[in-house]
Parts: sequence; C-alpha cells; structure tokens
Amino acid sequence: MSHAVCPEPQPCWPAVKETGPIFFDTHAHYDSDAFDPDRDQVLAGLADRGVALVVDPGCDLPSSRMAVELAERWPFMYAAVGFHPENLEGVERPDLDQIRALAAHPRVKAIGEIGLDYYWVKDPEGRAKQRAFYDAQLSLAEELDLPAIVHDRDAHQDCLDIARAHPNARGVFHCYAGSVEEAKILVKMGWMLSFTGSITFKKARRALEVLEWLPMDHIMLETDSPYMTPEPFRGRRCDSGYLWRMAETVAQIKGLTTEEAARVTMENGKRFFRIP
Repeated sequence: MSHAVCPEPQPCWPAVKETGPIFFDTHAHYDSDAFDPDRDQVLAGLADRGVALVVDPGCDLPSSRMAVELAERWPFMYAAVGFHPENLEGVERPDLDQIRALAAHPRVKAIGEIGLDYYWVKDPEGRAKQRAFYDAQLSLAEELDLPAIVHDRDAHQDCLDIARAHPNARGVFHCYAGSVEEAKILVKMGWMLSFTGSITFKKARRALEVLEWLPMDHIMLETDSPYMTPEPFRGRRCDSGYLWRMAETVAQIKGLTTEEAARVTMENGKRFFRIP
C-alpha cells in the first residue's frame, strides 16, 4: 500500500484496507513501554490489518499524557485519562484536577482506566483508597459527560455497587469477567461490556455464557494490548491486529459472520465514545 507524504510530526495514516472486516480496538495501551522499540511501526501497520479506530486509556498522569500525545499524532487514535486502581501510590485527591484538565482535550473520549483491583491489593486501607478514587472519578465522568472505562478484578460486587451509586454515569466494564447476573444489571443500567482475547482461552466458559446472553448492542471488542493475546498466539505481545480473533469468536457464538460482528461492535464503540 502506498503512503501519502505527510508533514512532521503528524505521521501518515494510510486508508484502511478495502476488503474484509474493519475493527475498533476500544482499549489498547500503546503508551506502554512494551511498544517502545517499534511503536510507530506497529501503529503505521494497523490499517493494513483492518484496524480503523483505537482508544488508548491512561493509568496515571504520565500514561494519560502520553495517550493524549499519541491521539494528537495519529488520526485514528483517541485517548482516555484517569488513575488505574494499581497506580494510586502517592496519588492524592487534588491530582484529579490534572485529570480534569487533560479531559478537556478534544481527543479525550473517556475517563479511564479506573475501577477496583482486589487481586493485587489485599489490605483494607488500600482497598478503601481504591473505592474512594473510583467513586471520585465516576463523579468526574458524570460532571464532564464522558463515559468511564472500568477495570474490575476480584471486586465485582463493590465495582457494581459504586457504579449503581452513579445513575448519571455511563460506562463499560472492560475485559468483562463477571457473571451473567451482573451483566444483566449493567445492561439494565445502560452500560457496555467489552471483551479481550481471554474469550478465546480454553477456560473461558463464564465469558462465553455472558456473550451468549448479552445483546449485540452492548458488546465492544478490545485487545488490552500489550496484554491478553488471544489463542493461538499466546506468548506474543498483543496489538490491535489480533482483534479479528475476538470478532471471530463473538461471531461464532452469535451466529454471525466475522464481518457482521466487526461492523456491529464498530458501531457500538463509535456510539459509546461519541466518535463521528
């Protein structure tokens, strides 16, 4: 594919391939140092692999700033900004003012990645701080009328309860790992669920049960790059080019073609993030 000549520092973005499914990776961490050796090369090659849109969520102030910088440089990328529950050491409530300022950027489409992670944090004080920041960032999302990208690991009930305490918030539980019963509550609230390469794993029975029930208009796809590489590619660094495996899996469960699954999840993602 030929590339147009673009002025620096704006990289060229070739047209997405004309045939086959077109994908929206709603959650990929290209700010991660895992992409330091070849970030521009990977991003420049996504169009040829059918990837049309990407959202990069920050996890703290440096990664949020870098997500915004990447969104400024690459026309197909958008950013989310926020504090991940694992990145709260030394963070105080006034630091949310910097997240609020970053969120004013036109390329920022969500507050995230926020939420709770009880897998890594066991002490009550640490978990209480996570809950306080999750609650505060949901309030910020409500204030700014932005969706929230929620991380939930081993904290299903608390994550759900705090989300329900914010009736004006809208959001997505990314890399969804909850039950069908919890999914029904989230759908009733108008929230979305997104799925990574974990739905291709051999032990993915619970997620597949959720997908079997879940209405198509509440499904989004993501890679969570550089993590969660799908089968049969586990062990490699993940990037958005693997999103076809998630679309293929959803299509099989829903009785669709991969192209149909890609199209519907693209529409869902654009509607959720308010991307024209």
